[in-house]
Amino acid sequence: MLQAVVSYRSVPTILHLFYQHSGNDLPWQPHFTSVINWVLRLGLGLLNQTAPLDVPWVAIIDHSIDIGTKKALVILRVPLHKFSGALQRSDCECIGLDVSDTVNGETIRDVLIPIFQQAGCPTGIIKDGDATLNKGIRLWQEQQSSTVEIIDDISHVVANALKKQYEDSTAYQDFVSWSSSIAKQFRQTTYAFLIPPKLRKKGRFMSMGRLATWGHKLSERLDDLKAEGETRFMERLAGIESHLPFIKGFAETTGCLSGIMKRLKCQGLNAGTVEACRNQLSFLTDSQMRLTLDNWLNKHQAIQQRLSVEFLPVSSDVIESLFGSFKPIMSRNPQADMNRSVLLIPALCGAAHLNQQTITALLAGTPHKLLQEWEEAHIPYTLRKKRQEIFKKDKPKSGDN
Repeated sequence: MLQAVVSYRSVPTILHLFYQHSGNDLPWQPHFTSVINWVLRLGLGLLNQTAPLDVPWVAIIDHSIDIGTKKALVILRVPLHKFSGALQRSDCECIGLDVSDTVNGETIRDVLIPIFQQAGCPTGIIKDGDATLNKGIRLWQEQQSSTVEIIDDISHVVANALKKQYEDSTAYQDFVSWSSSIAKQFRQTTYAFLIPPKLRKKGRFMSMGRLATWGHKLSERLDDLKAEGETRFMERLAGIESHLPFIKGFAETTGCLSGIMKRLKCQGLNAGTVEACRNQLSFLTDSQMRLTLDNWLNKHQAIQQRLSVEFLPVSSDVIESLFGSFKPIMSRNPQADMNRSVLLIPALCGAAHLNQQTITALLAGTPHKLLQEWEEAHIPYTLRKKRQEIFKKDKPKSGDN
């Protein structure tokens, strides 16, 4: 079977070519907007068919970044017996999707109630440390008769620990400022390939390890570069010697934490991986960071034992992967705003379980009218709709009879 990623606009032409080379006449050629509607109907059909499972499962919950004036709350479901390594989108099912321009604990609770009524109650919930999301889940939990385990995403726990250690550190701030000045000097020069990685404005400690790795590799090559007579290059790196002690410790810390995260994300958490992670933690020089991560390991090992599962998933990276695939699609719109295209997200999950028969049944059970009703209920306005309303040609002017 041939698989490829193509644009919506190319699908009609591709279908025409297939029919042309097969010697058959194309009965009709769909417009690319019809292709878009088919995909959105598929996503809506997948959401509508959500039903309770008779096996334990965990929910992965997160908010997308703001796109336009709105953000989306996405809930994925993963049966615990399916977890045997790093989660992939094919392992997940999207059971909940909500678009809102107002997000607080109460609105999140109100969204979770009907979703979990339809999908059943999860055994556990994996989430990041966002205060609003935490409050919404807590408010929902207060209305439940059964206990739901709360699993804190390991990436955000590590990022918060790094932030606590380094954010107010003068040595860290000086190194970041120096690396930024290096980026300006190297840009549009023959040394542009050595530009340090750009730090994220939001959640920058999630990717801090890349900057530490860059600094460490650069420091290792200093003697070779000096010996090779790269005087112009060394002039641009003036001041690096003062940062070398910090770079060494910074790289060792982030390297240790990266190893712990990789192990837990790829293998899950159980007695074996907890012991291996504790051995790695012994190399950390900061006692407060060791204590934070050791407490996290104790808490989640207890959860793993209570749930009686071989491996406990402790990462929400799979939902970040979904958002990463969705964001470029939305950014193509000149008035980018969260709209009905968010229904692509359910269609991007569980692809391994979709076959021609299932897709045909879902499209047959999800007519275009249902898509329109969902959009009216969940996407009452977009920036594009507002723009069109304001610039209507036949819009009556003030004072007209």
